Amino acid sequence: MILISLKESSLELNHSPTYARNVLTLLAGLGLMFSLIVAVGAQNVYVLRQGLRREHVLPVVLICAASDAALVLAGTAGLGYLVKTLPWLIVVARWAGAISLVLYGILAARRAWRSGGEALIADGADSPADGPAGLPSAVAGTATLTRTAPLAPVILATLAFTWLNPNVYLDTVLLIGSIAATHGDQRWLFAAGAITASVVWFFGLGYGARHLGRWLRTPRAWRILDTGIAVLLVAMGIGLVLPVFFG
Repeated sequence: MILISLKESSLELNHSPTYARNVLTLLAGLGLMFSLIVAVGAQNVYVLRQGLRREHVLPVVLICAASDAALVLAGTAGLGYLVKTLPWLIVVARWAGAISLVLYGILAARRAWRSGGEALIADGADSPADGPAGLPSAVAGTATLTRTAPLAPVILATLAFTWLNPNVYLDTVLLIGSIAATHGDQRWLFAAGAITASVVWFFGLGYGARHLGRWLRTPRAWRILDTGIAVLLVAMGIGLVLPVFFG
């Protein structure tokens, strides 16, 4: 009995540090990804806008989270080394991203300039269309838009904001990939933590934006929002190519 007890105690001592190390590695990936992703960027602004519009939110957040997961896994598997050894890939991504940002900024400015009646029908508002059994389609805690964009352009825009952003390769592939490599056999736990952070962030941003609907009931509010988005996107697009000229 004494020998069995000693063996069990020895197993507990051996497993406890491993468990703690696994948890710390997972949390390290989680914390690093949050520190990189929680920032005012084109992708986050777009996800926020789609969440505010109640427009194709699930496909948008799924694309963003799945893209981050693919990039994290690629970086962990060694793609970060490829990006590091072929710097021209970053230059190409920088120009493509800048053009994309400026174009979408122009589209946002066009929406702000030509805004005509787009608004949220939010809590307690009278809806022009009734739902089943004569119930209004806008009920407490929900909101809809007077107009909804087709799914295909939204998917294309989400893919562009995600994959044409050079920072995603620098941060998600190169940085996370290189740091994950320092964890040796536990690098996949690190990657799992990073992916978890991305999923939590995008779903929280997309669906949490609905709580802002009460302040965006009028076309004027959306005009102001689109103007701000246009300025931000164009500024970020210009900022992407400045390092090409000034180093």
